[in-house]
Amino acid sequence: MTIDYPIEFAWPDITPYAEGNTGIPYVWSFDSRRPGRHVMVNAVTHGNELCGAVAVDLLFKLRIRPRQGRLTLAFANHEAYNRFDPLNPWATRQVDENFNRVWVEDRLDSREDSLELRRAREMRPVFDRVDDLLDIHSMSTESPPLTLFWGNEKEQEAYRRTGYPAFGIGGPVHDAGKRIIEYTPFNDNTNDKTAQLVECGQHWADDTRKAAIDTALRFLVAMGAIDQTEAAPHLHERNPPPPTMLEVTHGISSKTGQFAFVKPYRGLETIAEAGTVIAHDGGNPIATPYHDCVLVMPNHRAGKGQRVLRLARHV
Repeated sequence: MTIDYPIEFAWPDITPYAEGNTGIPYVWSFDSRRPGRHVMVNAVTHGNELCGAVAVDLLFKLRIRPRQGRLTLAFANHEAYNRFDPLNPWATRQVDENFNRVWVEDRLDSREDSLELRRAREMRPVFDRVDDLLDIHSMSTESPPLTLFWGNEKEQEAYRRTGYPAFGIGGPVHDAGKRIIEYTPFNDNTNDKTAQLVECGQHWADDTRKAAIDTALRFLVAMGAIDQTEAAPHLHERNPPPPTMLEVTHGISSKTGQFAFVKPYRGLETIAEAGTVIAHDGGNPIATPYHDCVLVMPNHRAGKGQRVLRLARHV
């Protein structure tokens, strides 16, 4: 079952940011000239995920500058975003391939070519320098917001400090390639670099816009880039619940291209009993492997070979 969702908020024109100030288009960096972390907020890794563009645009309009260290703001896959068509909003997730799966050194260093690979090579030096990254995304279903990270203790701690949104989920991508947050410098336990990927809600819901803004501001406060007094006037959720940690245990992909859930799951539902059938892949039942299994990011639009679901348990 697929659902067409309305676009409930306006998305910004980002072309005024095209020049950048780093020598890399759409990448801006501001130095406080005081010791501190290099913190980055990254938007539009996928071109039809508009909420990140709204959040980063707001940071520019508020003239947010770091009180210590350095702050970098970026619009990653600007080519896809600038092609966004509200009459066909699913079409511009990417141009040639998924920008969030190319972060493998063998590919980055190869002679392969795609628009997203060229952009990744262009931005790679930025991610090499960043200490703490927030990569803003959205989802295809009306799931509550959640943060994804690989699962290293340093990243769990970064999520706990951010404290928003309410669910933080650690574990591998269970898909081919690597996300930006899994790019080697972030996924190296010998350093203290951290990366978080926030999924703010359904792509075009107004609550998703609000979650992106709140997460970006809370992240900047948690990482010491700005003061709470700067963030507070612009927050939508004043008293969020304490963070809950989940661990991804399984990734499920469609083997047949005829994958159907038994219910219109949104995401973060807890299935109490092990062995509960939650979907069918062609004629094959898909059942929960353990009690109190949490469904993460069900994809109702997946084709053959694409990931349709992650399964997680409470830590």
